[in-house]
Formats: sequence, C-alpha cells, structure tokens
Amino acid sequence: MSGILYGVGVGPGDPELMTLKAVRLIRENDVIALPGKEPAETTAYKIAEGAVPEIREKELLAIYMPMVHDKEEQKRCHREGARQIESCLDEGKNVVFLTLGDVTVYSTFTYIQQIVEADGYQCELVNGIPSFCAAAATLGTSLGLWNEQIHIYPAVHHLEGELSEEGTVILMKSGSHMSEVKEQLKRSGRDAMMVENCGMKDEVVYHHVDEIPDEAGYYSLIIAKQDAQNG
Repeated sequence: MSGILYGVGVGPGDPELMTLKAVRLIRENDVIALPGKEPAETTAYKIAEGAVPEIREKELLAIYMPMVHDKEEQKRCHREGARQIESCLDEGKNVVFLTLGDVTVYSTFTYIQQIVEADGYQCELVNGIPSFCAAAATLGTSLGLWNEQIHIYPAVHHLEGELSEEGTVILMKSGSHMSEVKEQLKRSGRDAMMVENCGMKDEVVYHHVDEIPDEAGYYSLIIAKQDAQNG
C-alpha cells in the first residue's frame, strides 16, 4: 500500500499555537517534508521543533520551492518535489509536509498536492491557525462583527487597486512593497495596524500606518479597518 501525504499547517510562529493533530502526526510518522534546501533551517521546522523536539530524529525531506516568477521553473520544481514525495509514498511511508500558517491559505503545498493527487495518491489536509487570526489576537482586535465583511489580499498583487471595500481588509505578503502599500492605505483613510513576524521571537507590532517602516520583513501582515467616522 502507498503511504499518505499529509499537508500540515504549523501556525504563524508560536510553537504553542500548533494543533494537537499536527503534533501527533509529526510524532507518529518518520518522513517530514519541508519547503527549502536546508529543511532544519526553515521557519516551519523551527516552529515544529519548539513543540515536538522528536522531529530532530526524523528523516527530513528537502522540497525546493524557489520564489521565482518564471512559471515553467515553478512547475519544474513542483514536479520534482512531488516526485521526491511519491518515492517515499511508494515505499509505504507517510509524508508529513509542514507549512506555515494554515495549509489552505496561499500555501505552496497546494501545488504539490494537486500533482500528487493527480498521480493517484491519497492526501489529507490538517489546518493550522492562520497568520491573520494570530495577528488580530496579538493586536487585541476583532476581524469582523455581526455582518461586517472581511477581505484578504496578497498585497503585492493588489497594488493597482484601491481599498474601497466595506469592512476589514487583510493584506498579506506586504513586506517587499511596503512603501507602496502604505500609500494605498493612506489614500483609503483606513485605520491600519501591522504585525511583523507574528508569534516569533522578533515579533514587532505597529499600531498606526505612520509607524510602519518602508522596509519590512516577508512575514508582515496588515489589518486595516474603516475609520469609524468615514466607514
């Protein structure tokens, strides 16, 4: 029998926010796949290690997933990553693929999942706490009440638009274009807060758009609400 591929979200950064199911699957299975050339150096591994020290004894599978815009290069790497995983599955081993946040939200695992499932293997998804939920808790704020709408955007792909939607806007992957994102926020008149490296040791919280630096890290998440007077 072939093994099962598990896509497992490890949450936003704090090992204590990992689910019991994620911890159990890491403990029960021998092959742990991680997106990166050096698995033990990845953020997902370090989060998991904080909750499951036994991961150090596991077989680590490096799945190279470069952040490039070349679609053909992306497809080649996804196919190669799927091949590596399928090799383990063919040996009857389960593979636990760790990913940041939740496995269903802008996760690179989805590309691997689609290939592996198309090749006839079984995949199961295990949710983790999404970064925007953890950031809202850190900021002590609600994302939505009663009939308020919640909109989630990868900021780098939404720079041409305006933030004119009703309710709360969440901007993920903002770091590399932060100065442009800040201008967009100022035009919108929204109250904006940001958490950088949520749940990690170097977490930084910004309570106003003017506090947010033009240069911010990759793990920067913005929650922007309509001003009470204008919304």
